[in-house]
Amino acid sequence: MADIDVKRTHALGLEGARAAAERMSDALSRKFDLKGKWSGNTLTFERSGVSGTLDVTAKDLRLAVTLGFLLKAMKGSIERAVNEELDKVLAAKPAAAKQAAKPKTAPAPKKKGG
Repeated sequence: MADIDVKRTHALGLEGARAAAERMSDALSRKFDLKGKWSGNTLTFERSGVSGTLDVTAKDLRLAVTLGFLLKAMKGSIERAVNEELDKVLAAKPAAAKQAAKPKTAPAPKKKGG
């Protein structure tokens, strides 16, 4: 049974959610020295005292983390960090989507004779 089990719905689609999961994986890898491996749409990760999975679908992300004995005492702070990172990656748009979302405006016409 997972010590931390977080499920979040999203409207990113599968490709966007997978990109968000990659960003989250990179951030958590730096913070907690986790090593992960994708198998389909499931990221399995581990390090000494921590193991888990991140399942990605077109509609939700589900993170299940099992903590070793020593890290169980830090469950609250680890869970907060995970939730904060999920908030960031699910709210962030990839650069291409940001660019496409910008409205295109035509230059203002120049006045004659000033």
